[in-house]
Amino acid sequence: MDLECPTPSTPKFAVGTETADFLTSSGVLHRSWEEIHRVSINNVYTFHVTVLEDVVYVIFPSFYVEDFMVKEGRYGECNIQKENTVFSACLKGDDGEPAVVHKGALNIFLHILRSSDFKAQMDSVLKQKKEQTIIFAGHFVGGAVATLATIWFLGKRARNISPLCITFGSPLLGDARLGEAIGREGWSGNFCHVVSKYDIVPRMFLAPFESIAEPLNAIVPHWRNIMGIDSVAVSHTSIKEACRTLLNNVLTFTSTIANDYPGDSGLRSPYRPFGTYMFCSGRGAACIENSEAVLKMLHFTMQREEGMSFDQIAGACISEHTGYGHMLEDVTDYILNATKAANFVSDDSFEMGITLELEAIGVGAQNEHARIALRKARKVKNEQDMNYEELNDRLSKHQSHMAGLEWYKRSPKAKGTGYYDSFKQHSDKKDFKVNLARTALETFWDGIVDMVEKHELPSDFRFQNKWINAGTAYRRLVEPLDIADHYHLRKSNKSYLSEGVRPHRHIVLERWLKEKDQTRIGRDKKERTKFASLTLDSCFWAHLEEACKALNFLQTGEGQHQEGNAHLKECLEFEDYVGRMIKDKSMSDEIFLEQSSFMIWWQQYSHLQLQSPRWKSSSPLFDFMESETWKKKF
Repeated sequence: MDLECPTPSTPKFAVGTETADFLTSSGVLHRSWEEIHRVSINNVYTFHVTVLEDVVYVIFPSFYVEDFMVKEGRYGECNIQKENTVFSACLKGDDGEPAVVHKGALNIFLHILRSSDFKAQMDSVLKQKKEQTIIFAGHFVGGAVATLATIWFLGKRARNISPLCITFGSPLLGDARLGEAIGREGWSGNFCHVVSKYDIVPRMFLAPFESIAEPLNAIVPHWRNIMGIDSVAVSHTSIKEACRTLLNNVLTFTSTIANDYPGDSGLRSPYRPFGTYMFCSGRGAACIENSEAVLKMLHFTMQREEGMSFDQIAGACISEHTGYGHMLEDVTDYILNATKAANFVSDDSFEMGITLELEAIGVGAQNEHARIALRKARKVKNEQDMNYEELNDRLSKHQSHMAGLEWYKRSPKAKGTGYYDSFKQHSDKKDFKVNLARTALETFWDGIVDMVEKHELPSDFRFQNKWINAGTAYRRLVEPLDIADHYHLRKSNKSYLSEGVRPHRHIVLERWLKEKDQTRIGRDKKERTKFASLTLDSCFWAHLEEACKALNFLQTGEGQHQEGNAHLKECLEFEDYVGRMIKDKSMSDEIFLEQSSFMIWWQQYSHLQLQSPRWKSSSPLFDFMESETWKKKF
């Protein structure tokens, strides 16, 4: 099998019946299930690594349920970072709070990581210099563990390896925050969860632990016994009763979620789908990636078909969990023999696509609730894509504003001052045009931040290098002008850095860059060899303005002795801050222009500090400035 190893930002799994057909016919699903089935019937209870046609398969079979069913909270959930530091720090929701996962799955994965050679084998794969495809695959509990293993592996940021995760009949693993983190990182396309029409396991964690533990404990031994047997009919009375109980309890909670019934949201399951879900039935398969749509389909696909009894559904819920090999064969046969699109006539390709998906996953085209859910998901995706394309066009148009501001930045240097001080004075005719460009860019980036926060753009938008770089360039060039405007108008004595003053767009754009930088931890970082063209800390001038105010208090002697100490401390902290920036070469040359606000501050500050002999001998900044080394560097 020749699977291309895409870049991390390229989705491996997408949506629709065509994608499901491709995945099925490619053979990757069949091979993954065959390996899972083989190691499961051989009683392998940790993991197994095999190489087939240059593809590394890491297989996690079904584990004992007693290792998995832990009583932690109402739904067995816990913080993904609880009692461990093995996962990337990026696994947080958009609100900054850590993601939640199922504790049983987490415990099993951590045990494998710490007590086996799993990490050593994965490190060996990571050291490979050639492009490599690695597939983590699992069934039942093993699917949840395979998902955690994939998340762990993705956190290693391997440049030449982008792992795929394929699960069969896997329970939900994490909460909405985990989904947000996965989407933000651009990892959603790395996960494909295969779900049979009536398999109960992918739905069971939507019900509380106490309602599923007892029947599940009765059913799991049955699953172990039939894993290697073709006939999977449920015959034992106690197993049938456990099936009915489990199905009834799970449907009670999936119905509440799928139909948006009112209730205490705090009592609902925290688990939410992420990645691509491939729903299978005897009539084909379809892939869905919208989390809310997947959640609803987990309920709607389990509804009884005409002439089917509740007991028959209960039996199918159990038998289909171990029958994914047969299910994949049925889907393959359907793909080869069906003419589903040829005989379907519709002027609306959008509705036709939804109809094909509903038929493929076994819901039926007449199910209006399911149709609405898919229609909404497709509409959201289409709108996000359209918004993205529109922003691409608008970004190109706004480059002229950036170019104009770049020109303005260079123009005052002949007068011995920089663009910050020039704009703050508002004495040049060019300042009016600069203000127009600044306002246009402000509107543009305010709109982008607002769209991201309203989920009107693709989930990985804020992690795309193109937009991070564009936002950072804007912030570093334009925020000094916003700071100059703030201190020129003096609408209040508030610091630009105080809460509620600094524009939200700059805070968000800076956070995006920091989040992206966190993903580069562990990679070699080259030290700067020359000073920056734009000061990397876009708030430098605000720090300077506050240091100027503190110095003024020291020079005039205003305030009490205690206040004077606070102002001196502020100046010393600013001095240390500048020293670090010089060492890191993270500041631009305009700071050292003869008439710049910084040089004026330095002259007055150093004159004051020279009254203290100890300061002169202990100040790296004094040594740098007095040696005039900076004149040679700029």
